Amino acid sequence: MATEATVTAATRTDGAPVGQPTVTLRLWRGDESGGEFVDYTVENLGGEVVLDVVHRIQAEQAPDLAVRWNCKAGKCGSCSAEINGRPRLMCMTRMSTLEITTPITVSPLRANPIIRDLVTDVSFHFAVARKIPAFRPGPREADGTYRMAQVDVERVQEFRKCIECFLCQNVCHVIRDHEENKPAFAGPRFFARLAELEMHPLDTLDRRDLISRDLGVGLCNITKCCTEVCPEGIHITDNAIIPLKERVVDARYDPIAWLGRKIRRRPSPTPAPVAAALSPAGRSGEVISTELAPRSAP
Repeated sequence: MATEATVTAATRTDGAPVGQPTVTLRLWRGDESGGEFVDYTVENLGGEVVLDVVHRIQAEQAPDLAVRWNCKAGKCGSCSAEINGRPRLMCMTRMSTLEITTPITVSPLRANPIIRDLVTDVSFHFAVARKIPAFRPGPREADGTYRMAQVDVERVQEFRKCIECFLCQNVCHVIRDHEENKPAFAGPRFFARLAELEMHPLDTLDRRDLISRDLGVGLCNITKCCTEVCPEGIHITDNAIIPLKERVVDARYDPIAWLGRKIRRRPSPTPAPVAAALSPAGRSGEVISTELAPRSAP
């Protein structure tokens, strides 16, 4: 008669070899002043995601471990981390997809300032969000309704799947490797938001000059790393950033478009300061600090 231990080893669902009863996570421990990686070894139960193992370490060995999470269903974006160097959601990364015969490294998002352990400061992203003018629809139809084609609805719907995990922001080398770019670069997440607004058939505000001058779409060099790490499968580069670049070129550099506006007496693109004044930060008169918080990289 098989023992319980034998049955467990024979029916594991995480793909671990029978001879691998434990798993080791190498977690970053520290704060903005510095820190180090610490190894924690726990029983390999099987059928777990990385966040499950982190929770067990927190409960059994390191009660002071700081980790941010909420839904554990891949919809809140809170548990973002770098797992073996790749930005991922801990709750959506199954242990069965990782090599558990060697320590699994879990570190905080490198592009954000560290608060403590695996928790980082994401306030920069919310400051950028306040720079973006909100949706401004035109007048309603005569019957009091709005109308738009279904194809236009589907075009922007993709961008609304964003869960703001900020993995795309973290992997973008314009921010990751050059913190001095942060005050003048919105990042992939917010280019997706801007594309959603610019492509909306009912929106009337022209943000192209703002996107170019204040939010730095020209700094993106189309490496598609943001698209690769998006847990929602949003094609950020192809469907958001490249179309935004095309619209900016039409507005600022295309001589034919410029001549067409002159001949047809159409207004020039809305200047960046005018559009910025309509953003939440502009309306409140708030000055968003461009001072960079200290960061201790793992």
